[in-house]
Amino acid sequence: MFEAIARIPEAELARRQDAVRTHLADVAPGAGGLLVFSRLNIYYLTGTYGQGVLWLPLTGEPVLLIRKGVNRARLEAGGCTVLPYKSYSELPGLCADAGSPFTRTLAAVMSGLTWQLGLMLANKLKNYEIVSGDHAVALAKMVKSEYELEILRRCGAKHHLCLYDLLPKKMRPGMTEREIAHLAWETFFSEGHMGILRMQAHGEEAFLGHVSAGDSGNYPSGFNGPLGLRGEHPASALMGNANKIWEPGEPLMLDIGFQLEGYHTDKTQAYFAGSVDSIPDEVRKAHDFCMELQDWMCAAAKPGVTPEELYLYCLDQAERRGFAEGFMGLDENQVPFVGHGIGLTIDEFPPVAKGFSLPLQQGMVLALEPKQSIRGVAMVGVENTFEITADGCRCISGDRYDMIPVE
Repeated sequence: MFEAIARIPEAELARRQDAVRTHLADVAPGAGGLLVFSRLNIYYLTGTYGQGVLWLPLTGEPVLLIRKGVNRARLEAGGCTVLPYKSYSELPGLCADAGSPFTRTLAAVMSGLTWQLGLMLANKLKNYEIVSGDHAVALAKMVKSEYELEILRRCGAKHHLCLYDLLPKKMRPGMTEREIAHLAWETFFSEGHMGILRMQAHGEEAFLGHVSAGDSGNYPSGFNGPLGLRGEHPASALMGNANKIWEPGEPLMLDIGFQLEGYHTDKTQAYFAGSVDSIPDEVRKAHDFCMELQDWMCAAAKPGVTPEELYLYCLDQAERRGFAEGFMGLDENQVPFVGHGIGLTIDEFPPVAKGFSLPLQQGMVLALEPKQSIRGVAMVGVENTFEITADGCRCISGDRYDMIPVE
């Protein structure tokens, strides 16, 4: 007999399911429940990373239908009935037999399906109306419980330990980006990193993160973030390049996520190959500007403030103080945000960007990342993970943001 190696408490799963139901009533009025296909969202709502579909009715017990791994799901899942299935055409009958029948209108998390599978689902369930319920899950995941926050706080503490305290003692100028990336992995694994970073945006990937020495920080990037990088190869433009050496006098940026028990914190640490006195003025001023913006956002990010307000302030300061050209990236690398929600994926709702006016709430967790590109030199700046509390905002990924000299 096997036992689950870990289980999410039943009360926590019930809280998550009820939060999704509450938001679903607003997002998809008329829908009697939600079909969830993404393995990560299935994990969020049941505690098992299942391959299949979850039916979450507005009333009644959820039904988790598993295509592969039924026995594991039964060990790990809570707050639901677990059944095997082979075809989408079986879903209505299986759920009805389990006591939670489909309603005429169904919501679905459509981002969890390919176009091919979506068309197949619509064909198999042609007697039902299917509407989008994606935003209901995004809103539920946006506000973390104390159970989730406790994991995130531990994750952030380990993150800071690795990037600020441990890694600078191991690396040195003259190493390649790839060598530094491997040292980072070694250091992160030693502190419990679980070896995977997950992205929510379709087609986006992350592996370790970005290791960018000198002008690699402005190298053209297809990743939806401000920091450029050469990466391993065009087939895997992640981590660091084996031919790019961290030269004396160059900044180095490590934008690397930490993952613990499924949850992520995001952090970017800047280093300089040389003494603190040898950091050029333009590099120092740009980095100080980014630290100042991060401090301002931390002080301002209280319940009731909107992500848009944070973004527009930063954009205004960059324009007023001569940093507009390289703020949040150069040329095509420039991105229209200064942060993002974070949790079970790196890129959760909401972006800290124009147009996002849903007020911040206690329990939200944001990665704030003001960065500044210097043409022909590097990118500098900061990123840390912050928890929104009842009376303000606090960093959970460290308390030091200065550029670390490494000689």
